[in-house]
Amino acid sequence: MMFSAHPAESVLVTGGGGFLGRALVRLLVARGDRVCSFSRRAHDVLQTLGVTQVLGDVADARALERACAGMDAVFHTAAKPPPWGGWYDYYRTNVLGTENVIAACRKNGVPRLIHTSTPSVIFDGHDLEGVDESAPYPARHTAAYASSKALAEQAVIRAADERLRTIVLRPHEIWGPEDPHFVPRIIARAHRLRRIGDGRNRVDTTYIDNAAAAHRLAADAIKACPALSGRVYFISQGEPIPAWDMIDAILKAAGLDPVRGHIPYGLAWMMGLVYEKLYEWMRLTGEPSGRHAGIWVMSRACPPLRAFAGWPLGCSIRRKENHRNETHGYRSAGALDGTGE
Repeated sequence: MMFSAHPAESVLVTGGGGFLGRALVRLLVARGDRVCSFSRRAHDVLQTLGVTQVLGDVADARALERACAGMDAVFHTAAKPPPWGGWYDYYRTNVLGTENVIAACRKNGVPRLIHTSTPSVIFDGHDLEGVDESAPYPARHTAAYASSKALAEQAVIRAADERLRTIVLRPHEIWGPEDPHFVPRIIARAHRLRRIGDGRNRVDTTYIDNAAAAHRLAADAIKACPALSGRVYFISQGEPIPAWDMIDAILKAAGLDPVRGHIPYGLAWMMGLVYEKLYEWMRLTGEPSGRHAGIWVMSRACPPLRAFAGWPLGCSIRRKENHRNETHGYRSAGALDGTGE
């Protein structure tokens, strides 16, 4: 399926100053779109790009309504990220915020909504290898972030109709230049890190430019093919790697030694749980140094290990290996050294 030349559009990116938001804004500006960012504070890099910046909180329904006026598409990337925070904070931003975005799109007649979710919405604490988008939500999530994002993406799926086309993307472990979350945390804890479990668990990741490109392709695809509306897609490099090899590569790139030492999974999980409960009981602020949800992730095979690097956002959707064969212009960029080559 081929798409025609892209006409310039007016688009809104919530969280335009964030890691994914910035990369997406750059991509949209480069192809000639009229881009507006909605975020809580102004960002110099967006001003340099000539992007209109609207300041506000996604919990503010009226501010979102004003920002969505006249838009051809809305990319909702804004969210409260993991790993630490109270349930209400996650619910306010990720659930109520998403509901406000949907309502603002409807009020302004915005025809397309592209929503950023996460594979964590189907993670139940056990290995997830070879899963696809048909995998169900768990009976209970391992963390407030995953639970809130599951509620948010379900709202987006339900919102799909003839007036508003929606699509949900689940990029996994986004990394690359300017990463403010994953890589800095690893480097900051380099001398305290220990391998958890047998060290053989694998993860699939997504290079930042690929995550941004996936969102652009999704917006174009639901414009050309209404049948895609209301669907969900995993996004990844399609090349699962051992989690601890990835961490060692990050440390090496930072000029640090690889992770040494080992902790059994059961002991690490219990230590993380104790830390969390102590923080809850004593009402301590800040983030504890050990988290049992994070320990689950670092010791288990995480989704999507058979998702698509070249994903076919066409009218005929295929799964598993075929996802990698029907690329429709999407090419994997970037290697673990972060060069993008």
